[in-house]
Amino acid sequence: MKARVHVMLKNGVLDPQGEAVRHALGSLGFDGVNGVRQGKVIELDLSETDAAKAKETVTAMCDKLLANTVIESYSVEIL
Repeated sequence: MKARVHVMLKNGVLDPQGEAVRHALGSLGFDGVNGVRQGKVIELDLSETDAAKAKETVTAMCDKLLANTVIESYSVEIL
């Protein structure tokens, strides 16, 4: 079973990487981009076969390691 985790900075947390990308896009002629938020996607290949247990396990992984829950939010998708 596979899982995909999307991690993003929470609203209100400054995103210097996103701002750098927004500025670079403007420099390349891509006008009209008012904001960029950059995050990460983590794909996991799990041996678990039960989707509910897999989601529970991946959620625990996020809370303990994969996301800094003070400044980041995440979503878990079981594929």
